[in-house]
Amino acid sequence: MSICLKKSLLAIFLALAVSACNQPNADSKQLQSIASAETTAAVDDTAIEQAFAARKSDVQVSGKGLVTKLLADDNKGSRHQKFLVKINAQQTLLFAHNVDLAPRVPLQVGDAITFYGEYVYNPKGGVIHWTHHAPQGNHIAGWIIHNGNKYQ
Repeated sequence: MSICLKKSLLAIFLALAVSACNQPNADSKQLQSIASAETTAAVDDTAIEQAFAARKSDVQVSGKGLVTKLLADDNKGSRHQKFLVKINAQQTLLFAHNVDLAPRVPLQVGDAITFYGEYVYNPKGGVIHWTHHAPQGNHIAGWIIHNGNKYQ
């Protein structure tokens, strides 16, 4: 192997090593997570905001937000992972994600998610459920995207 080729390979290796060491901070990770999820699906909180204002339920919606609180699982009947997500300055949603039908989402407070599910009105902001596949095909399948992974 020539000295010139060895130097070139060493330079490439060092450039890759240096770029791998540049870790983004938490805020840029959240923004990257939202941006990558938005490229996966059209995401818009408008339908949720309209359903809340009109007090409508059983509305299929997509949205994005930040996890603000992790709650205890609901283990009555089908098990549901529960957590709160802030979608704007005025509205927070309660999520009930069925972990008997879909994998648990490994969330932490401050994490960004995008989602597709069914909105149910309540005066506190609303509930999102059906964030999973429908085994009998009797409902539109939903999902949650977290850190580039889709949970359904």
